[in-house]
Amino acid sequence: MFDGMQRRVVSMWFPRLASDRVLRARPVDGPFALTLKQANAERLHCLNMEAERQGLYRGMSFADARAFCPDLQSRPADPVGDARFLHVLRRWATRYCPWVGLEGDDGLVLNITGAAHLFGGEARMLADMRQRLNRAALSARIGLGDTRGAAWALAHFGEGRAEIDQPFEALAELPVAALRLEDSTVTGLQRLGLRRIGDLEGAARAPLARRFGPELLLRLDQALGRQPEQVTPLKEPPHYGVRMSLPEPIGLFDDVMAATSRLLDQLCAKLKTQETGARGLCLTLRRVDQEALTVKLRLASPLREAARILPLFERGVGEADAGFGIDQIRLEAVQVEPLPVDQVSHVSTGRADRLDDLITRIGTRIGLENVQRFLPADSHIPERSFLIAAAAWSEPGGPWVAPRPRPVRLFLPEPIAGTGTRPPRQFRWRRMALTIARAAGPERIAPEWWLSDDNWRSGMRDYWHVETRQGWRLWLFYTPQNPGWFVQGEFA
Repeated sequence: MFDGMQRRVVSMWFPRLASDRVLRARPVDGPFALTLKQANAERLHCLNMEAERQGLYRGMSFADARAFCPDLQSRPADPVGDARFLHVLRRWATRYCPWVGLEGDDGLVLNITGAAHLFGGEARMLADMRQRLNRAALSARIGLGDTRGAAWALAHFGEGRAEIDQPFEALAELPVAALRLEDSTVTGLQRLGLRRIGDLEGAARAPLARRFGPELLLRLDQALGRQPEQVTPLKEPPHYGVRMSLPEPIGLFDDVMAATSRLLDQLCAKLKTQETGARGLCLTLRRVDQEALTVKLRLASPLREAARILPLFERGVGEADAGFGIDQIRLEAVQVEPLPVDQVSHVSTGRADRLDDLITRIGTRIGLENVQRFLPADSHIPERSFLIAAAAWSEPGGPWVAPRPRPVRLFLPEPIAGTGTRPPRQFRWRRMALTIARAAGPERIAPEWWLSDDNWRSGMRDYWHVETRQGWRLWLFYTPQNPGWFVQGEFA
């Protein structure tokens, strides 16, 4: 691809990537650090320049840092957010060249071969990089060389650029740690008096290979251009969008649905290739007057079957005002989830699919968050034995497991008159006079001491399952510590 052209590589190092990302959103004055738990201890993960001036450093115990610098401000680190931010920077760096890869978790590597002239030369390109990063409040060090190793060394230990065909002159005075070596290897070389790359280049290679292994000489040769080292760009994520431009404007419902069906076939084929399913879809209808109408669809489960998705657009398309006609239609999956291929079985019923489609249809009218289901919870307290969750983002929790039958209706405890530890033979509840025919119990339930609940401050409860002569089957309980009777549930 670059035959006859000298290879040039840029290395960008962001020494304070994590703290810069946080301070861009919420600036603070004074020393600041991000903390990360390591080996059961909070340690400093990334610091700003003011904190480093106070003598703090990465890996330092947070307790020692606070004692040494009382005005230190801190926040928890977010390595996942930092990784996402680095990918954003990688995409931004493609403005300079198409070959951009990641360099560890705090750097980028760019193969700018044949691209520097577009910015007026290498010097102007590097100046443009620094200027834009400074405006973005990002600390960065940039190195430029003929090899990836040389660029990395200059960025980390001697910011600048190596002249073409002179990598050794630019690297000779840098420490051996600039060769991306293990700490143990660097320490061993320093004990032998080999502190600079120039010293290492002048030493005998065979003894070094026997003592430190082949990696040492490989890193040296890569930095000096004797061994190749490629810059592998990250693959761009797939784009799940399709578009259709119409030769003549359309406005009838059937015509719009027919065009949507064709787009769905294309989109679902792409989703199937990537083994993903759509959870959110956006259909954009552009009218001839340049106004765009959008029909958004949120699905209860990831789908890639056009026949199941198409009917779900009917309500939104039917309410769209086509005006003088629609000349362009665009369909995009704005939210996707992994959907591996499943083995088809002759015993599959498809009931789950029909339930998901029903949840989606109802959700398009009242919102998916308002379609809820009950899930079992791991608690012996009646009020805590279930959870209410959105059906679209939860799965049935399996069978309900209870040591004894539970009422189908559960409500707040309602006091009734009664004395003694056994259910009263006669009592009044909700203005009704009831007489107990049979009673089963007691089932003693103790409060969960690790949770605070005002309804259980009276202590343990003795539950009884009673049947009345009037036909009511109720759940009663007695509170021994604070004597009293209550009704809390009703059986079917």
